[in-house]
Amino acid sequence: MEKEIDIAEKKYNWFTMFWSGFTSMSSMSKTLWIVAIVKLVIMFFILKPFFFPNVLETNYDNDADKAEHVRTELYEKVQPSE
Repeated sequence: MEKEIDIAEKKYNWFTMFWSGFTSMSSMSKTLWIVAIVKLVIMFFILKPFFFPNVLETNYDNDADKAEHVRTELYEKVQPSE
C-alpha cells in the first residue's frame, strides 16, 4: 500500500525562504536589493502613469479602432525599400 504524504508537509513557505535568505545577506547586498526594489517601485508606480499614458484606451472605444490605428501607424513608419 502506498504511503500517504501529508499535504502540509509538502507545502513550503516561500516567504520564510526569502526572508531567511535576505536576513543572512551582507549589509551591502541588502542595500543593493533595497535600491533595486525602490527603483522598480518608482519606475512602475510613479513614472509609468505620467510619462507613458495609455493613448489607445483614451482615444479609441473598441478593439477594431485600436487595431486600425496601430496598423496605419506601422505602415506609415516603414520606409519603402528600393
